[in-house]
Amino acid sequence: MVTQEQRRRQLAREKFLRQQQRRTAARRKSHMRNTVVASVLGVIVVGSVVSYATGVFKNDDKKANAGAEVTPSASPTSKAPDPCAKPAEGAVKSLSWKTEPAMAIDKSADYTMKLATTCGDIDVALKTAAAPHTVNSFDFLAGKGFFDHTKCHRLTTNGIYVLQCGDPKGTGSGGPGYTIPDENLKDTSLKGGVYPAGTIAMANTGQKHTGGSQFFLVYQDSQLPASYTPFGTISKSGLTVLKKIAAAGESTGQGDGAPNATVVINKLTVTKS
Repeated sequence: MVTQEQRRRQLAREKFLRQQQRRTAARRKSHMRNTVVASVLGVIVVGSVVSYATGVFKNDDKKANAGAEVTPSASPTSKAPDPCAKPAEGAVKSLSWKTEPAMAIDKSADYTMKLATTCGDIDVALKTAAAPHTVNSFDFLAGKGFFDHTKCHRLTTNGIYVLQCGDPKGTGSGGPGYTIPDENLKDTSLKGGVYPAGTIAMANTGQKHTGGSQFFLVYQDSQLPASYTPFGTISKSGLTVLKKIAAAGESTGQGDGAPNATVVINKLTVTKS
């Protein structure tokens, strides 16, 4: 016959086992989420010139970023109709610099950025005072035509909802040759580990102070660690453009690949208000 004490101990053991199972499941879920984050937004420093290779987009040597491997779980789906226009005539410039440009902007002034893309204009109010190095870099690169005619090479539609751009090679392996420091990582908009829809932020290698020219535009709230410099807010009309691009899907059918839409930045400009 089971005594009251034995029954109490049995119930305690069962409660402990349930707690362990919940904790194990939570750790597994967290690990999977972090692996997705690393594969989506990581970039790699290559050679003597800093270049960037993000996640699933692999270099010719087939090395993946951050040690993350993505196992195919579904066959690519058929492409949705392309909602975007043909790119403007012109070619991407091959430009590179060894050091970050000298500070040339007015840190106390307001600046805006316009991405005139094949899918529509995306206007951004820049956070100059909070991210002066980032805004100064974009002002410099825009003035050189660095972003003009470049493709936005990555779209994610599962778990993290971003369009990634800013690589002159269009493959995830390009950059300006220099890095800029992380900034504004305690922005009040980053609450609960979420980058809200309408945020524009810098991609990096996963290490501190490794931003270059690649950036991502968040079209739906996305769970991410606060380690990617948020440097601007996308306009409502810009969000509409991003959602149109997202609705066309991406090339792999797995939630992370090249956008089916022909997303090319015909011209990027930065303007002092």
